[in-house]
Amino acid sequence: MLQAEQSLVDFGISLMSRPDTAQVVIDLYLLATLAAIWMYKDARKRGRSVASVMPYLLITAIFVSVGPLLYLVVRGLQTRK
Repeated sequence: MLQAEQSLVDFGISLMSRPDTAQVVIDLYLLATLAAIWMYKDARKRGRSVASVMPYLLITAIFVSVGPLLYLVVRGLQTRK
């Protein structure tokens, strides 16, 4: 249960080898790029440093949608205070 049958790289290659799943992966990372640009611009508009957005950008690069969602939650909590 603790050992994977294939590595993460092999899994990514198998996803990109079929047109239907490749399109989904490409779309997700295009969305992640647009979200990263938005998070950067939003942070700069609010007077925050680039370093304050870096954790969200890294999470976005790995988990795609989790980074922007977390950014929105934290931003909303900070605005509420």
